[in-house]
Amino acid sequence: MPQIIPESSYLMRMADGTIKQVNPFTGTEVWTVPGRGNRPLGVKPHHPVRLDHARHDAHCAFCPRLYLDTPPEKARLVKTGDQYTTLRHLPVDALFDTVAEFRRIPNLFEIVSFDYWQKNFGYKLPDAIERHKRNYLASEAGRHHVLKVSEQRFKAAGFDESAWDRLSLDERLQFANAFFGGGHEVIVARRHFVDGATHDHQLASSGTLTPEEHYQYLRFTIDAMRDIYVNNRYVRYVAVFQNWLKPAGASFDHLHKQLVAIDERGYQNELELQRVRANPNFYNEAAVNFAGYRNLVVAENDHAIAFAGFGHRYPTLEIFSKSERSQPWNHSPDELRGMSDLVHACHAATGADIPCNEEWYYKPPDVDVPMPWRVLLKWRVSTPAGFEGGTKIYVNTIDPETLRDRVVPRLFQLKNEGWIAPLKIAFECACIPNCLRYNPAVRQQEQDSSQSEFPPLSGGRSHGG
Repeated sequence: MPQIIPESSYLMRMADGTIKQVNPFTGTEVWTVPGRGNRPLGVKPHHPVRLDHARHDAHCAFCPRLYLDTPPEKARLVKTGDQYTTLRHLPVDALFDTVAEFRRIPNLFEIVSFDYWQKNFGYKLPDAIERHKRNYLASEAGRHHVLKVSEQRFKAAGFDESAWDRLSLDERLQFANAFFGGGHEVIVARRHFVDGATHDHQLASSGTLTPEEHYQYLRFTIDAMRDIYVNNRYVRYVAVFQNWLKPAGASFDHLHKQLVAIDERGYQNELELQRVRANPNFYNEAAVNFAGYRNLVVAENDHAIAFAGFGHRYPTLEIFSKSERSQPWNHSPDELRGMSDLVHACHAATGADIPCNEEWYYKPPDVDVPMPWRVLLKWRVSTPAGFEGGTKIYVNTIDPETLRDRVVPRLFQLKNEGWIAPLKIAFECACIPNCLRYNPAVRQQEQDSSQSEFPPLSGGRSHGG
C-alpha cells in the first residue's frame, strides 16, 4: 500500500519564501528557493541564420522532400480543402503523389525492438501487415528503400560496412519486419519551420499549429496508439510522448510525437493504480480540486481543465480530460477537441523556444478501475546539479504560482488575437469540485443533483495572474 501523502504537504510556503512541494502521485519532493527562478527561459540563438531556400522542405530527415530517408510509412494524413483523409500502406511509388500533413513512420532506432516481441513472445506479423510488407518489397523501388534504411540502421548499431556486405539478401530483408510491424513509431508534422520563415529560429512547434491542425495531430496519434494495441496482443501499455528541442531529448528540432509499446504497465501506472484503488476519487481530490482551491487553474472548457502542476522536477502544466471515458480512443470527437484545444493553448503560451516534454497518462487496457486521461507539459528549463542526487529533493526554479502568472497573461493575449480556440482563462473558470467524471460516484452525484430541487451553484473563483 503506498504511503498516503497529506494534502497539507502538496504545496507549502516557508517564512523566507522557499516553496516546498510534494507530488501526490509520485511522492517526489521539490523545493523552489527564492532568487533561483530569475533566469531567462528558452533557447534563442544569438545570431539567427538566414534560411537557405534551396533546402526548403529538406532541412532534416523528417522533412517532406526526404520521405525516403525514413523507414516505410504506415499511414499519413492529407488535407484536401478543409477535409482531412487518412491514407494507409502507400506503396513507395505513391509517396510523393500527396503532401502529408502528418506521417506515421517506424522509429529507425527502436527502444523496444521487434526482436524483443518476436523472441520473448513468439510475436508474428498479422496477416494484413505481412501482405503489405510483401507488396512493398515486391517493387524494385520498395525493396531498394527498405535495404537503404536497413543498412543505415545496421551501421548505426556499430557494425562495419564489410559485415553488411557479407549478409545475404534474405538476411538484409529481415530488418523489414521491424519497419512494418514494430511497436516504436513516430508521428511527424509537415513543417520544420513556420510558413514564411526567413531564419532558423522560426521553428514550427505544437503551439504554432492552428487549433484544427493540432486536433488532427492529436487524433492521428490516438489512431496510431489504438492500432498498436490491436496488432500486438502482448502490448500492455503504449507510452506517448513528445520531446521538443534538443535539451528536452529531441533528435531533430522538427515537431514529432513518439509511441513506444511495452509489455508492462510501468512503475508510474502501478503506483497510481494502488492509490486510486484506495481512493477512487483520488484524481479529483489530489489534482484538479486542490488546484482550484489554490488558484492554480489556468484554463478550462467543457471537456478539459488545465492548471499549474505541483511536485514536479520541472515547471509543469497539467491538462486533464473531464470525460467519463478513461482512454483517449474512446473519447467522443467533442471531448477530443476540448482536450486538444487546451493542450494546444498551453503549448502556444509556452512558446516555441522553451524545450519541453509532453507526456500522456491514461488507463492501461488491462486495468479494472477508471483513471482519467491527462497530458503533462514539462518545461526543461533547469538542470539537476548534485544536490538532488544525495537528497532526492529536487530544485524547481519556477513555483506553480509563478508558472501560472507567466502563462495566464499570454493565454489572454493569444485568445484575444484568435490564435487559440475559445476557452475560459484563470478567474473566468468555474473550478467546480469533482469536475473529472471518470469516477462513477461523481457521475451518480451529478445525476442526483440534477434531480434536486436546488441545483448546485457554479460561481467562478478568484485567480491570480
